[in-house]
Amino acid sequence: MEVSQGAGAHVVYDGVGKDTFDESIASLRRRGTMVLYGAASGPVPAFEPTKLAVGSIFFTRPSLGDFVANRLELIWRANEVFAAFRRGDMQVAIGGRYPLASASQAHIDLEGRKTTGKLVIQVR
Repeated sequence: MEVSQGAGAHVVYDGVGKDTFDESIASLRRRGTMVLYGAASGPVPAFEPTKLAVGSIFFTRPSLGDFVANRLELIWRANEVFAAFRRGDMQVAIGGRYPLASASQAHIDLEGRKTTGKLVIQVR
């Protein structure tokens, strides 16, 4: 709320789920949009739709399968993503590089929450 001077966010993308759902809803501005796309902490329990009435919140729970319904659509969307990456529109944070021989250490660091971003296992 601090970033928006108390107005709230236009949209929240929540991939965590159960542990952050209520806080995500509370951080939205009037007529904001809640996008729940994952459940890393577990599924969000059933809730009353009236919870969204305060602030006239829009809610969506997209599923990847509905956006890549067939092979042609999958290829089209993948090409769009790779084109955006090549243009520099997307920044990928590399949190560490590990030689293949140290792949087990990469897993240990990941499980121990010692990393951020993506980890690269170097084959060569």
